[in-house]
Amino acid sequence: MAKFTFNMPDVGEGVAEAEIVEWMVKVGDTVSEDQHLVDVMTDKATIDIESPVDGKVIEVAGEVGDVVAVGSMLLVVEVEGEDVPEVEEEAAAAPAPTPAPAPALEPIDATPEPVRPEPVEGQPQTSSDGEHASTSSARTDVGVKVLASPAVRQRARDLGIDLSEVKPASDGRVRHADLDQFLAYNAGGGFSPAAGKREDEVIKVIGLRKRIAANMSAAKRNIPHFTYVEECDVTALEAARADLNAGRGSKPKLTMLPMLITAFCKVLPKYPMINARFDDEAGVVTRHGSVHLGMATQTDNGLMVPVIRDAQARNLWQLATEIGRLAAAARDGSAKSEELSGSTLTVTSLGPLGGVATTPVINRPEVAIIGPNRIVERPMFVSDGMGGERVEKRKLMNISISCDHRVVDGYDAASFIQEVKQLIETPVLLLSE
Repeated sequence: MAKFTFNMPDVGEGVAEAEIVEWMVKVGDTVSEDQHLVDVMTDKATIDIESPVDGKVIEVAGEVGDVVAVGSMLLVVEVEGEDVPEVEEEAAAAPAPTPAPAPALEPIDATPEPVRPEPVEGQPQTSSDGEHASTSSARTDVGVKVLASPAVRQRARDLGIDLSEVKPASDGRVRHADLDQFLAYNAGGGFSPAAGKREDEVIKVIGLRKRIAANMSAAKRNIPHFTYVEECDVTALEAARADLNAGRGSKPKLTMLPMLITAFCKVLPKYPMINARFDDEAGVVTRHGSVHLGMATQTDNGLMVPVIRDAQARNLWQLATEIGRLAAAARDGSAKSEELSGSTLTVTSLGPLGGVATTPVINRPEVAIIGPNRIVERPMFVSDGMGGERVEKRKLMNISISCDHRVVDGYDAASFIQEVKQLIETPVLLLSE
């Protein structure tokens, strides 16, 4: 039997000592190679230390809470045989003597660079300038075999880690703890592939997608956009919507959209330049009396904009019914051409995916597009009814509006949204005739 002294490995750059957090083994236990021995903590991380050999534990460095210096004895293992195994000799040895020169290598012809042969373990390597390099310093050379167990090699392959880049323990053997340390110090390095490789795919832009591309390009090329965003408290509006839905009977369920459309239609008569179409070639703006509201709808084929005709003449339930009908027709391809054209103003909403704020692109030749965003809950200061304030959880939603700056002034767009805000923050005004 032989005794192998396992010293505290170098667990990280600049780490001189580590605290014992938990022993996984005790004196008298039989351990196997790569078995978890102890958890130690540095000022940077908690690290598990694994056994480099098979054997029986006959001594440990200390108790939980003790501090062990890097390079000092961590535990002693009794191993089979009279001689300490090669890997343990490397771990416990003092600085290695200067190695003997490597045997001469036969030249390899017709190669752009010399090809280094795979080294034999324990045999020194010869650098290009004739100087000998140690086993550890040669580990980064192409073709050099890194000391590691099959389990460690498989894990490194799964993680996409080149073992030659991993700093091993003092014995030159890479273990699971070294991989953990490598990952800890290279967090976010992407060592586990995000997805499998996929072939490139060429898709011709045709049909609806080609029309969308042409319309969006023309809109951004010809229209000087500006976007205004305002935050609205929709707590009371959501409560009113819940009350209406509770007693709806056979009527369709109300979403937020019919209530917002009602607010837009109530305010638009004061801002007719927003409900308009601009023929820039003729230099003519047509301000429409009726609100033919385009409703941006995502389909399997791309974005379509079915139109709610005379939205201003419909009540909440009628709007909800028409929204559902048009959205279904757009998605199943049954929408008629007249239902997909003639809008005077467009609203675009992604519902729960709406984000904090959006900068929607105008549906040319319209001059404005409105984008309600996602509803979020946040603490807000509200009046306590006695001249003071209290903090209360409120439901908030941003409303974005993009306008054609050639015909819509920023002041008008801001004023329009401010009046919409007043209606949706005071549902009694919105729902009254």
